[in-house]
Amino acid sequence: MYKKLVRPILFLFNPEFIHNISFLLIKIIFRIPIINSLLNNHFKLEDKNLESSLLGMKFKNKIGLAAGFDKNAKLLNEIESFGFGHIEVGTITPKPQPGNVKPRLFRLSKDSALINRMGFNNDGVDKILSRIKSYRGSLIIGANIGKNKNTPNDKAVDDYLYCFEKLLGYVDYFVVNISSPNTPELRKLQSKRNLQSIVKALNTERVNKNKNVPIFIKIAPDLRKKEVAEIVDICMENKIEGIIATNTTVSRNSLKSKNFKSIGEGGLSGMPLKEMSNSIIKYLNSYSKGKIKIIGVGGIFNSNDVIEKLNLGADLVQVYSGWIYEGPSMIKKINNSLLNFKKENLN
Repeated sequence: MYKKLVRPILFLFNPEFIHNISFLLIKIIFRIPIINSLLNNHFKLEDKNLESSLLGMKFKNKIGLAAGFDKNAKLLNEIESFGFGHIEVGTITPKPQPGNVKPRLFRLSKDSALINRMGFNNDGVDKILSRIKSYRGSLIIGANIGKNKNTPNDKAVDDYLYCFEKLLGYVDYFVVNISSPNTPELRKLQSKRNLQSIVKALNTERVNKNKNVPIFIKIAPDLRKKEVAEIVDICMENKIEGIIATNTTVSRNSLKSKNFKSIGEGGLSGMPLKEMSNSIIKYLNSYSKGKIKIIGVGGIFNSNDVIEKLNLGADLVQVYSGWIYEGPSMIKKINNSLLNFKKENLN
């Protein structure tokens, strides 16, 4: 129903406009107790065989909602009702910022993809923290943190540390976003010297505060193997637990859509990212000998995509573009398939 009736109507409008309208409608709908209960029953699937543990965290299932969808932690209760096992909020910066000039979100329907150049638009760490504090559900919550656009790279560590200190004790894990292509010079923070200073500061802070909260580094799919290896080495030297593979790509290879040239700059996500993400996951797992925990992101549309990433070495996965294209029932469908797959392999 979603793909045949609802999606064609939604796709007639500007993507960011529909995103904002959807937030408003979801808020209104879930305030009606009967509808709330019906939607919970329709979209959620909970089973002990789907549960998994990672770094001391217990997940209802292996599928999370990637950063960028609920940047400002406005829909935590509602997102839980769609059956996710975790959600990543952000990217969060110290100060609020409007992001890049609109339009900044685009569909490539023929490729089942999105291009965005949002630019870390968010309400700032203080407002977002207040919403996280008011959440009473059971979703695992990750905080994806970044630097403000006007903060120079040589001061970036201060922004990451500020957000980390504010959110420490209120979220289940952290993600250091150094790989978005939409903030000028940000990807240069993936270099050995820059990354080393950031992770050392964060690690020192959590040790001093005696908070054993896991930290992940979110990396780009466009890195060379040598660069990925350096990041793994830095993580292992500084006891950083995991890597999220991957962020969006600046590549535009083999796209079917003709309008991508007129769209211009931005990060590409969705189906075209799948193989790039898988390649990075495979290399991360191999190079680290399984010692680095991996959350796989990019090109997940069905249970086969999830199983493939898990088999390559991912411990968990996250979705975003696939959920936009496949619709709200996607998570339950995947979890049903994963449950059946697990039962078949046990018999």
